[in-house]
Amino acid sequence: MASFPSDDTFSRRESYSDHTDVASTAVEETQTPIGPPTHLSFNQDASCFTVCTDSGFYVFSTDPMRRSISREFGKRRGLGLVAMFFQSNLFVLVGGGSAPLSPPTKAFLWDDRLNGYVGELTFRSHIRSLRLLHGCVIVVLLQKIYIYNLSNFKLSHQVETVCNPKGLCEVSHAAGPKLMVCPGLQKGQVRVEHYGLRKTKFINAHNSPIACLALTGDGRVLATASSKGTLIRVFNSLDGTLLQELRRGADQAEIYSLAFSSPAHWLAVSSNKGTVHIFRLKFDSESLLNDGSNNPPVSNLSKQSAVSSFSMLKGALPKYFSSEWSVARFWLPEGLKHLVAFGKQKNTIVIIGMDGSFYRCKFDPERGGNMTQLEHHNFLVAS
Repeated sequence: MASFPSDDTFSRRESYSDHTDVASTAVEETQTPIGPPTHLSFNQDASCFTVCTDSGFYVFSTDPMRRSISREFGKRRGLGLVAMFFQSNLFVLVGGGSAPLSPPTKAFLWDDRLNGYVGELTFRSHIRSLRLLHGCVIVVLLQKIYIYNLSNFKLSHQVETVCNPKGLCEVSHAAGPKLMVCPGLQKGQVRVEHYGLRKTKFINAHNSPIACLALTGDGRVLATASSKGTLIRVFNSLDGTLLQELRRGADQAEIYSLAFSSPAHWLAVSSNKGTVHIFRLKFDSESLLNDGSNNPPVSNLSKQSAVSSFSMLKGALPKYFSSEWSVARFWLPEGLKHLVAFGKQKNTIVIIGMDGSFYRCKFDPERGGNMTQLEHHNFLVAS
């Protein structure tokens, strides 16, 4: 077990009312319009998404799309990050926005049943992102990641990373071994922590810095994108085998989100180019071994199926023509941040945007092409 860092502290609170950094009571279930988001995120299975604002946080269900929780702390009580565990009552909050509720170096454990906080984590540097999984809270700083056990409120592990301003970190959430992926110690490298095997694996995924990560629920498959944003690579997370290479486009782009379907037949990608792409994954994720054996992974991905129709000319044409292209696309306002996840209904995706937009779209797995828009709402004014 890693030693507890002297500059970072955790304190557990039995009472909420004695704390001065946050309001002692949140307003419950208000349905008034809410202010501009400071942060958006899906929960683990995309059944909900959270919205941070300058006055509190809100939780929306995705199917159907409706506001389910409103927690308003008042003006000048802004939040910059919220993490929730599936649809439980436990959240982790970090101050942010134009008038932060608290310094961005503090994280509060919020129990929504108690309408109050039960613990506090304090660091010397800004918190970049949060994850709440497997009875642990994961706090991502610029070059370190701390994992705390919620059962005894002790630090269980810490890792160092290359400079990670986006707070990139993903964790498996299905039953089975726990895996965490994050940037490694070098540019373009991904670190895989397999806690079930007590094994660390480094994957040299790109030549440019890692810009986005995604992990299947069972942790078997990893998707990565670099700061160039032209290629997405898909790996066996345990042994680092490259399973597929996907081509988003030729121009540089900022990748906002990557999302796997369940089971992992599809991968969705959103970027600042105003497009959401759906890629077909041509391997069987259930056949990838993650039991720690030395046998090579069993995969249905063949050399022919991993490339485009130009594969017969692979030796004569640039790599641009040998990557897999998307099956389906949906168009959004360019330059506006949108996050994507797969919906409960077959062949559907859910998209949320910083402008309050909510889309539900359907793609044709056989014909591909442009997706069909099924719904469009503004969650900032939704009841």
